[in-house]
Amino acid sequence: MNSEAQPVESNTSNHGLASSGQRQYLSFLLDEEEYGVDILRVQELRGWTPVTRVPDMPSYLRGVLNLRGAIIPVVDLRCKFGLKEVEYGPTTVVIVVKVDSGKTERVMGIIVDAVAETYTLDIEKIQPAPKVGSAINAHFITGLVAQNERMIVLLDIDELMNSDELAVDFHTEDGTETH
Repeated sequence: MNSEAQPVESNTSNHGLASSGQRQYLSFLLDEEEYGVDILRVQELRGWTPVTRVPDMPSYLRGVLNLRGAIIPVVDLRCKFGLKEVEYGPTTVVIVVKVDSGKTERVMGIIVDAVAETYTLDIEKIQPAPKVGSAINAHFITGLVAQNERMIVLLDIDELMNSDELAVDFHTEDGTETH
């Protein structure tokens, strides 16, 4: 994939529901496992280009990217999930996502090994995540679904991108802090 941005197209017009009882997900690969995010959270796909490092940031925060004048943080999901680091290659992609941070929406990038497919999934076929030990906190998982003989882990991008050091603090008019 080249480094030019590619907008994500959805063949839906009713807020991510392909039809009643269905939702669309963009899937991607990390360490040969397939993960999915709600396609309505995906703003665009970008081929890997180096980011600007920011000192004293967690190791999974690779830096920032200038996205048409907006500076966005870029998170390496391999590192965030505790997976083995690999060199970025021609299939490495930055998925630009919109994250709901409570009172505001922010744009962030997530680095993945490759983009896989766009799926239209039946909501009733999505199973809850089992409560077992994993590199991924169960709070970040909205469910699991079997698709084409593969298991896809569906991620809650809001929970994932608002955790730990990525959380945004908001200050109210009276100076009190909220998360």
